[in-house]
Amino acid sequence: MKHSLLAVLITLSASGLGAQSLVGEPEFIRVQRETIAKERSEVTVVYQQEATLCWQKFAVNACLREARQRRHAALEPLRQRDLVLNAQERQWRTEQRNVRLEGKQPETPSKP
Repeated sequence: MKHSLLAVLITLSASGLGAQSLVGEPEFIRVQRETIAKERSEVTVVYQQEATLCWQKFAVNACLREARQRRHAALEPLRQRDLVLNAQERQWRTEQRNVRLEGKQPETPSKP
């Protein structure tokens, strides 16, 4: 599920999602960030449950290490998606800045 969502995100960004209207992209980014935050909190809850179970085993440290490794493996795709969103947001901000700067430039260059 997570891998397919990442594939959809990459496909959308490569297929012209960046060509979306300047008003719609920040909303898309906000929604994606909320989704990532929700998934990140779900991973944290699962890790906490696994860590709690580890304390009831004889080999606590080994169990905790495995739980941390699983958490890290689950968080890595979320981090990658977050990096893609950061790049999209930087691109959108650059476009917005360029639009503002073009609006401030005089239409005819003045002669000194």
